[in-house]
Amino acid sequence: MLPKMGILGQKLGMTQVFSADGSRVPVTVLRTGPCVVVQKKTGETDGYAALTLGFDDKSPRRANRAEIGVFAKASTTPKRVLREVRLDDVAGYELGQQIAVGDVLHEGDHVDVVGTSKGKGFQGVMKRYHFSGNRATHGTHEYFRHPGSIGCRLTPGRVHKGKRMPGHMGNARVTARNLVVVQVAADDNVVLLRGSVPGPTGGYVLVRGTKKLIRVPKVAEKPAAAKKKAS
Repeated sequence: MLPKMGILGQKLGMTQVFSADGSRVPVTVLRTGPCVVVQKKTGETDGYAALTLGFDDKSPRRANRAEIGVFAKASTTPKRVLREVRLDDVAGYELGQQIAVGDVLHEGDHVDVVGTSKGKGFQGVMKRYHFSGNRATHGTHEYFRHPGSIGCRLTPGRVHKGKRMPGHMGNARVTARNLVVVQVAADDNVVLLRGSVPGPTGGYVLVRGTKKLIRVPKVAEKPAAAKKKAS
């Protein structure tokens, strides 16, 4: 099942709003759109249907000749961010068409947000995988934050693949799923999402319809005999 139409945005930070019952709701503020349809892919030409969206203008001198040609076909200025959104049908969209946040998102919608997490550089196992570390007792020397033994004796005589070791942390593609749209300010191109969004302030994200079905648990009714006994 393909998600519905998405839109590109930029993370502005987090704040809080209050619902009708007075409860406090933490929200992430995104500047979304307007996006421009830069490229259109169909099943006949590319084997699948998708739209390439452009967001946030950039200086033409920072675009190469190939990029300038692509943007010229769409009759738009060079864009800083390009992302592809797969759809079931793209017949209703044209090159150069602008897509506003009010056309895609509405209050109460459930969306997935795709972004790049904050880069933490090279980190050890305690920060990267929450290892507890070694005991800081007498006899332990310079081994407090080490991962411990990684060997496997003679068989298999190697370190297993996927072993949790020190290494590069963060700066990876992350998807936050099933976030609720709390408020949409179409005039200001701003949307408020309940919860946190991956990436730093100023990072670019893709907001699209969620891929997972939201299941509401059903309350089982008591049998008629149990109701009579209770009464």
